[in-house]
Amino acid sequence: MADDNNSNGATNPTLSILAQYTKDLSFENPGAPRSLQARENAPSININVNVNANPISGSDFDVVLTLNAEAKDGDKTVFHTELTYGGVFRIAGFPQEHMLPVLFIECPRLLFPFARQIIADVTRNGGFPPLMIDPIDFTQMFAQRVAEEQARAKVQAVPN
Repeated sequence: MADDNNSNGATNPTLSILAQYTKDLSFENPGAPRSLQARENAPSININVNVNANPISGSDFDVVLTLNAEAKDGDKTVFHTELTYGGVFRIAGFPQEHMLPVLFIECPRLLFPFARQIIADVTRNGGFPPLMIDPIDFTQMFAQRVAEEQARAKVQAVPN
């Protein structure tokens, strides 16, 4: 007989997406229509990624993935797009020490394919080839963020 409890009475961990939403989307093509003409070299593209998470109530959390992409040809902006894409997640049954990795690794990993598609569509609709952002290693991003916060805490703890 199967049930949702393990042998010690704790519930099995669950992660559910209750909603996904576009919070903010912008696309700028400042040089249009000239920026749409053929060019000798591909523009350089800089992509920034950020993840934030906030509790809503009880076991519900709002996780927000921000993607910012800017294409430049020399010092001229070819296009700039920014997407803030969120999800409301219900997270239950995880040990407390696993909550931050779930929020900052697993949740954005679930949101990313949808956000990637929105960026690809908006750049294509702006007259450019679709920008297909490479997969993001959210585990490495989280590890880097933890290391930065630990370094900052050590600096603040050192007496003057």
